[in-house]
Amino acid sequence: MKTLRLDTRALPLAAALFAIVLSPAAAQDVRGMEVCTAEKQMERRTACLQANVEFLHQALLKLDRETRERIAAADRDLADARAAIAALKATVEKLNNELAQMKAKAQSEGNKAQPDVKK
Repeated sequence: MKTLRLDTRALPLAAALFAIVLSPAAAQDVRGMEVCTAEKQMERRTACLQANVEFLHQALLKLDRETRERIAAADRDLADARAAIAALKATVEKLNNELAQMKAKAQSEGNKAQPDVKK
């Protein structure tokens, strides 16, 4: 028989979710979208709609700013990566040139070390 084991880390999360579900939410206390159709007076309904529009506008501005910051950070990372790639390519090219010179030098020294033997 398997026993049910509760994870102690999940207990605070479950308690918080339970408290949120059971607590009555006051619409005016929570910043965000409100249901404006419940308002009977036209002035209150208009004010509610304007508050919703303002909230959405602020949310869009925040998301736009965050997105631009992420794009700028990605562009900086990309520029750094391109610079690193260029430096690595230059280093590889330099090492290839040095290797070719060393091979040529070793080959010429090897040819000089072996005298031509004629019979």
